[in-house]
Amino acid sequence: MAKYRIAWLPGDGVGKEVMEAARLVLDALKIDAEYIHGDIGWEFWCKEGNALPERTVKLLKETNCALFGAITSKPKQESEAELDSSLKDKGFVYSSPIVGLRQLFDLHSNMRPCKAYPGNSLNYKDGIDIVVFRENTEGLYAGVEFYPTPREVLDFLGAKHKKFGRFAKLPENEIALGLRIITKKGCDRIIRSGFEFAKKYGRKKVTIVEKPNVLRETSGMMIREARAIAKEYPGIELDEANIDAMCMWMVKNPMSYDVLVASNLFGDIISDLAAQLVGGLGFASAANLGDEYAVFEPTHGSAPKYAGMYKVNPIATILAAKLMLDWLGEKKAAERIEHGVAKVIKEGKVRTYDMGGKNKTMEMAEEVARKL
Repeated sequence: MAKYRIAWLPGDGVGKEVMEAARLVLDALKIDAEYIHGDIGWEFWCKEGNALPERTVKLLKETNCALFGAITSKPKQESEAELDSSLKDKGFVYSSPIVGLRQLFDLHSNMRPCKAYPGNSLNYKDGIDIVVFRENTEGLYAGVEFYPTPREVLDFLGAKHKKFGRFAKLPENEIALGLRIITKKGCDRIIRSGFEFAKKYGRKKVTIVEKPNVLRETSGMMIREARAIAKEYPGIELDEANIDAMCMWMVKNPMSYDVLVASNLFGDIISDLAAQLVGGLGFASAANLGDEYAVFEPTHGSAPKYAGMYKVNPIATILAAKLMLDWLGEKKAAERIEHGVAKVIKEGKVRTYDMGGKNKTMEMAEEVARKL
């Protein structure tokens, strides 16, 4: 029996291609692992009304971790239109399978390293090395939304919250409502994840990115918890920044930042910004970490217009495999992947279209495998 059982979730579009590229690199390392295919994504929503089938959930529960490619998501009207005709009018509602995975397996911490590898002409500045910790299960991505908003909800909020009064009398079909849910437990876990990472890897500063001057209760809870937890890490500086100002300061002086911690939506925003500073989403990997399980992925989407062309950059997915090996304790293999990626980027002989070259997805993977 293989040492590791890894759920293999290609998903949609170019997800299948970048996963094929990652597999080539993993096979070159001769990791003692069994890679078990799982169905996930848009195809299964259209055919079955579920982008995350129960058989895939069962598979995940029988594996050590998962590597995930990309999924296609579309607005409500489009998703309903593409559902198989036999399933229409049966109450199926599309929801993102990756968000579902995070919530189902309590993958509370999303870690997104954004590192400028020398030789990458797409780097905003060489030397950038930012790690974003994004809370993964709460906030505005908790999925608690209403439309039409029930009259009892409008009446309750109108009676309980003075500022809601101007909305409370609107017709139910003229207001859509979403809740930003922040819990003390959620704050504690993501903040500690950031500080523990900083402690383990010798990072000197953790910046909490929120908006407490406006979102006084939800962001306020994040800030209060951060200040309390920071006292347990005397060697690490606590910094605080508003999300809007942070986007400006990251562009102006990215070298000032080290570990960033944020709630779900804000973390999503700043991690994409940080990714662009080091070349774009083709270089951005992510680890969805829970206490007992983890899912690793590139942060880009399924890019349907490029599907089947083997054109996109697989480095983000290869680096996601690196994060997976780190988590499994295969440190030397993980280091070999990063070494291979760094060497290929520095040499600049093999480059995909986003890097100004003409090489294909698998050519990049083959070159990384040669440099391991």
